[in-house]
Amino acid sequence: MPALDRFHHAVRNALVKDGWTITHEPYVLTTKSRTLFVDLGAEFVLGAEKSTQKIAVEIKTFAGKSEVADLESAIGQFIVYRSTMRRHDPDRQLYLAVPQAALSGIFTEEVGLNLIEDGLVLLIGYDPTSEVITKWIP
Repeated sequence: MPALDRFHHAVRNALVKDGWTITHEPYVLTTKSRTLFVDLGAEFVLGAEKSTQKIAVEIKTFAGKSEVADLESAIGQFIVYRSTMRRHDPDRQLYLAVPQAALSGIFTEEVGLNLIEDGLVLLIGYDPTSEVITKWIP
């Protein structure tokens, strides 16, 4: 199994604070020839409706030397996971968790906004220090 991201526990704790139940750690996607590991799987029960929202969360730190390189790597991984998940667990939505600094940085610039506007990525912003979710996009 892959190593945990530096902010893994911060995101996990933030999701729990937000009312999510962690169901998988990691969330495993198995194909005929490969096994993929998404950092977390979680569920949220929607009150009176008694329906359950399921998500998988890939956590990124965006702590590399280049935000563009971090973005390219994260989006590539996200697309691979999302494509596989749509075929193996279509009821679960994939999110990319990024620090608030990246959310208010590269994701407010044209290169990041294009990804959001084109519907290519769903984002969770988090504060790694206070361990809270700062924003869900969309």
